[in-house]
Amino acid sequence: MSHLTSAQPDGTPTWIDLRVTEYDRTLEFYGGLFGWEYAEEPAHSERSATCLLHGKPVAAITQAPPPTGFGWTMYIATADCDGTAKRITEAGGTLLEEPVDVMADGARVAVAEDSVGARFGLWQARTRIGCEIVNEPGSLVRNDLLTPAPGPARAFYSAVFGYTLDLNDVMPEADFTFLRRPDGHEIGGIFGIPKPSTSTPASAWATTFEVADTDAVAQQATASGGTSTTPEDIPYGRIATVTDPDGNEFSVITRP
Repeated sequence: MSHLTSAQPDGTPTWIDLRVTEYDRTLEFYGGLFGWEYAEEPAHSERSATCLLHGKPVAAITQAPPPTGFGWTMYIATADCDGTAKRITEAGGTLLEEPVDVMADGARVAVAEDSVGARFGLWQARTRIGCEIVNEPGSLVRNDLLTPAPGPARAFYSAVFGYTLDLNDVMPEADFTFLRRPDGHEIGGIFGIPKPSTSTPASAWATTFEVADTDAVAQQATASGGTSTTPEDIPYGRIATVTDPDGNEFSVITRP
């Protein structure tokens, strides 16, 4: 487990948020699933809550008008939000939301779309460092990019964040590349997947939460109005994909 007290190094997934139409129902769903409590953000144009685990921020949920359904947005740490935003556009990405100060100057953030169409954010920590708990039940443990265009995605993230790339020897049958910060720390990976035949976005960052018991959480999600795939074992743990009542998909994993 990790309890954080200072800003994460550049290039690290450091915050997540979710924009939903069914605000109260969503808070109830995740509270039952992960044991989260909530602190309402008073100076926000829409209803918004910081999600707390053991009293520490681990995510945020905001009520927003349609269209929502973007799923959990992952924010990558940067010491220079404006400079990183410039590199995003230079590398072929698009700024969806220009850099702006949020949470009473708690952070400077931006939201972007990468060169293959996946949505993500930037987080320049000030008084809000991002997630203060990670890698323990009820908190963020991993983010991976799923895309039918892994080559351009690898080039984009290497150019913007200076990531180095490693193949995955544990699952050689998968088109998977580890993303590592310049110091060698793994921050996630890129999965090459077939292009979907539906209107679902072709590329997206997938968010995974640590849980103590994947099977129990899958059952709880279904009982609370969501859905879940059948839990399965992979080399890294027991995993299931859950969809919340507002239609947002994420994964849960119990690691060995």
